[in-house]
Amino acid sequence: MKHNQFAVIGLGRFGSSLALTLAKQGCHVLGVDDNEEIVNDMANKLTHAVMANATDEEALRAIGVRNFDVIVVAIGTDIEASIFATILLKELGAKYVVAKALSELHGRVLSKIGADKVVYPERDMGTRVANQLVSPNLLDIIELSKDYSVAELSVPPRLSGYTIKDLDPRKKYGCSIVAINKKSGVVIAPQATDLINEGDIMVIIGTNDQIESFEKEVLD
Repeated sequence: MKHNQFAVIGLGRFGSSLALTLAKQGCHVLGVDDNEEIVNDMANKLTHAVMANATDEEALRAIGVRNFDVIVVAIGTDIEASIFATILLKELGAKYVVAKALSELHGRVLSKIGADKVVYPERDMGTRVANQLVSPNLLDIIELSKDYSVAELSVPPRLSGYTIKDLDPRKKYGCSIVAINKKSGVVIAPQATDLINEGDIMVIIGTNDQIESFEKEVLD
């Protein structure tokens, strides 16, 4: 089921970026912050923006937390406020709460008090940038679990005109090309005879070791 109703609590750098991106994708977004200047700035960019204290139960009740598909607690550096807001949202019947964590310990606490999903934007961005610096062909990587990931790899010039069968990543390395992003559009579940060209982006799923082996032995 596609989510369309979002509330983002905390409109700092992460929260405002998230809220604006959701709004640009056509979602209904309520922004909440205790800073009047920030709320005024976001008022014309989101569906609604209100000034409220996220640790005030009555303030959260007033915004109707049950009406949103997802509520994101994106509070910046105030760990105590982040924890209290998450507790109150769950007690008030919020359907799905995503909470931003500043550390592993903070994340564990958020999970224990009921957050449905915990995100680590600073840590994850640092990991992505490091991977991209080490591996120029690696555009992005998303961890599905401790061992499995989905990676986006760009096709180097020397492989232009090859087919999926020529690369045969499943047989040789155990990973699979599940999509190819071309200028003409995205090819989902490509066939063995499909061609790749310079500038295409291959979406590959497999274990981290399988993807690393494929990248080093085929793309480097």
